Amino acid sequence: MSSRTGEASFEPRSVAAEIPDRIVLKRHRDLSSLGFNRPARYAILVLLGLVLVLGLANVFGQHPQTVTARSAKADLELYAPDHLRGGLLYEARFTIRAHESLKHAVLQLAPGWTESQQMNTIAPSPLAQTSRNGSLLLTLGPVKRGEHYTLYIEFQVNPTNVGRRSTDVLLYDGNTQLLAVDRTITVFP
Repeated sequence: MSSRTGEASFEPRSVAAEIPDRIVLKRHRDLSSLGFNRPARYAILVLLGLVLVLGLANVFGQHPQTVTARSAKADLELYAPDHLRGGLLYEARFTIRAHESLKHAVLQLAPGWTESQQMNTIAPSPLAQTSRNGSLLLTLGPVKRGEHYTLYIEFQVNPTNVGRRSTDVLLYDGNTQLLAVDRTITVFP
């Protein structure tokens, strides 16, 4: 106690606190491990930003491309993306323009169209659907000269579907092949 005022005085004591178990001061207090390295964190953020910018620039898919095959009897136009991402919902549009009457138009889709992808909707519905050696055959019926027939198919890519595959399309009039569209898609994770 102090003699002047009758109050107690506080004198600083040196009490060393014990470090809790599993705490490493250099790592937890001083933040000097690899995980706290600022240049490494900035590099990771730049790489993440680069991936996002590349996605916005359509490097990883979804922007549709038009591919057209022509013959004396008909034209076949395919409008669909050729770069896809897992989980993506997209639409493929097949347009047949008849220069001569087609009595029995049939589209043959290569197995890559249905491999690890769901076909959600086909509009208008084909007259018949079957398969030939793993390819999907869609019977569309007659297409008169000067008219066009447009088929829309909506797909969803499985998230685990990664790689390249053939998505060729063939147009037949009955059993006679008229046109072929050679096409390959790339699926990014």
